Amino acid sequence: MLWTSLLTFPLMAAVQMMCARIGMVTGTGLATALRKKMPKSVLALIGLALFGANTVNVGADLSGMADVANLLSGIHASVFVLFFGMSIIFATIWFKYDAIASILKWLALSLFAYVITAFMVHPDWSKILADTFLPSWPTSHAQWSTLVAILGTTISPYLFFWQSSQEVEVEKARGQHTAASRRGGDPQELKDRAVDVGVGAFFSNLIMYFIILTTALTLHKSGITQLDSSKDAVKALAPLAGHFASLLYSIGLIGVGFLAIPTLAGSAAYVFTETFGFRQGLDEKLRRARAFYGVLVLSIVFGMTLTFTPVKPMDALYWSAVINGLLAPFVLVGILLVACDRVLMHNQRSSMLARITVGITTAGMFAAGLAIFLL
Repeated sequence: MLWTSLLTFPLMAAVQMMCARIGMVTGTGLATALRKKMPKSVLALIGLALFGANTVNVGADLSGMADVANLLSGIHASVFVLFFGMSIIFATIWFKYDAIASILKWLALSLFAYVITAFMVHPDWSKILADTFLPSWPTSHAQWSTLVAILGTTISPYLFFWQSSQEVEVEKARGQHTAASRRGGDPQELKDRAVDVGVGAFFSNLIMYFIILTTALTLHKSGITQLDSSKDAVKALAPLAGHFASLLYSIGLIGVGFLAIPTLAGSAAYVFTETFGFRQGLDEKLRRARAFYGVLVLSIVFGMTLTFTPVKPMDALYWSAVINGLLAPFVLVGILLVACDRVLMHNQRSSMLARITVGITTAGMFAAGLAIFLL
C-alpha cells in the first residue's frame, strides 16, 4: 500500500487548499458556505455522521494513548483515559486560539518518531522503491475497504471543515471579527497558504508512508496481522525492532493523540454550530459559545466512555476511517459547488486545475466506495 501515499499527496493538497480558499475568501467556515448550496437537513445529517465517526476515533485515540501510558508507567489505563480526556477539554476551552495552534504545531514533531523507527529496522530500499512506484491494485473486498480507509484518513471530511474554520480563526485573531471584514482573500496570502498547505500535505503523506512501511517490515513480516490495541502493537514491536524503537512508537502515539483529538472534536463542533447559526470559535469564551464547546466536550466525553466498552480500539479506528472515506465524496461535491460559484467566492474561485483535481478525487472516492459493496 506504499504507492497510495503518492496518490493521496496531490489529491489531499488540492482539496485542503480549496477548503482554505473558501475560508479565506468567504470569511466563513465551510459549513456556513455549504448552507447556501444544500438544505440544512442534509448538512445536519453530514454533521451527525461526522460527529459519530470522529467520536469513535477520539475514543480509539484515547484508548491507544492510555494503553501505551499504562505500559510505560504501570498505572491503570482508565486513569490515563480520564487524565488525557480532561486535559484536552481544559486546554481547548481555556487556551486562546494562538496558544492551541502553537501547541498542535510542536506536537506534530512527534510524528517523526515513525520515520526514525522505520530506519531502525534496516529496510531493503530496492524492494521498497519498487512497491512504491509499481502499484498493486486491490482485488478483494478487504483490500478495497483498506484503500477506502486510507483515503478516509487523508482526504477526510473533518479536515475539510477544520481547514476552512482555522482560516477564519486566524483572521479573527487579527481583529477581523465580522464575516464582512473577512471577505475577499489577499492574493499574496492565498499564495502563501498554498505553499503552507502543500508542505503540510507532503509531510502528512510522508508520515503515512513510514507508518505503512514500519508496520509491513515488523508486524506483518512476522505474521502479526490482527491487533486489538496499541499495547499489542508496542509489545509486538519491541522484540522485532528493539526496545528503543518501541519506546519511540509509544511517544509518537501519545503525541499524535494530543494532536488529533482537538481537531476531531473541534471539526464536529464547527459543523453543528455553523449549520444552526450558533456562535463558534476556539477564541470565544465558554459563556458566549456554549453550543460550540458543548459539542466539542460531548465528543470527547463520549469517546472517553467508549474506552470502557468491549469495542476494540483498532477496529474502531479502521471502521471510522472507512465511514469517513464513504462520507468524503458527498462533502466534496458540496465543496466543488461552492468553489465554482463566482458570487460566493467573490470572483476568486479556485483555479481550473484545482477544480479538475478535486473533481477526479471525488469520482475516485465514489468509485472506491462502490467497489466495497460490489466486490
